[in-house]
Amino acid sequence: MVFLLLTVQSVVTVAFLQVFKFLNLIKFREFNVDEAKKWFPITIFLVAMIYTGSKALQFLPIPVYTIFKNLTIILIAYGEVIWFGGNVTGMMMTSFILMTFSSVIAGWSDVSDAISSMSNMYYTQRTPGVPLVGYFWMLFNCFSSASFVLYMRKRIKLTNFKDFDTVYYNNLLSIPLLLLPSLALEDWSVSNFEVNFPVEQRQARVWAMVFSGASAFGMSYASAWCVRTTSSTTYSMVGSLNKLPIAISGIVFFGDPATFANVSAIMIGFTAGLVYSYAKAFPSKSDPKVSSASSQSYSDATKYDEKKDSL
Repeated sequence: MVFLLLTVQSVVTVAFLQVFKFLNLIKFREFNVDEAKKWFPITIFLVAMIYTGSKALQFLPIPVYTIFKNLTIILIAYGEVIWFGGNVTGMMMTSFILMTFSSVIAGWSDVSDAISSMSNMYYTQRTPGVPLVGYFWMLFNCFSSASFVLYMRKRIKLTNFKDFDTVYYNNLLSIPLLLLPSLALEDWSVSNFEVNFPVEQRQARVWAMVFSGASAFGMSYASAWCVRTTSSTTYSMVGSLNKLPIAISGIVFFGDPATFANVSAIMIGFTAGLVYSYAKAFPSKSDPKVSSASSQSYSDATKYDEKKDSL
């Protein structure tokens, strides 16, 4: 019951915000109907991204899914060129290609199976059309993911939302959009409830959902801060890079095999991160647009920190 879990996470996040505000630990805007209407498309893109991602994973192997998610970074980067006047340098494109290549190496066996399935789809009797359905959902997921991060950054700039404002509106507006699909698409029968929440583990699983909500609160704040202070492309790149420490942890702590493909994929992935970091930290001086944008981002971040310190 994925939508139910996501609903609980949003409810817990909103509850945390209200408690912290009551204790005067944080501040965020009160709910405003006009602002909610303007923010609502972002929430729709968020829910669409979650739903299409889960549907794509029903038909596609995780490595294939990861490759398309990494390719989405390129879509986001050029979206920033159109919407925010950004620029995609040669080193940035190199980092995108390296990250995608890393995913291909890590999941080559699944990738080759997917290619073989696509080529033989019309010549076998095994569920014809299923691979195409998976790629359809994956394509929809790529566009909804790009639309979510790009439009959220655009709306943050237009409304001057702070980080907790973004967290509040994202999670509050997503509650009905997550609860309705849960009621419509998920099995709410007593028997399925007993399967998901058996008596002997019910309390532990409820607390696990609450803990996941607390984690979602931290993730929501970090995501809002990253998109506001850096860029949608950097946010997406970090989302791809965070899979590398997880892969290393699997090898070190959980006994995953340290094959040549796995180690090579991790090394190439970290190289992609280093190349992207260098491209962002040292933009080409020959491109005034890049230098100007970098200076403006640094200036905005500095002003924000100074204002926060004075408060």
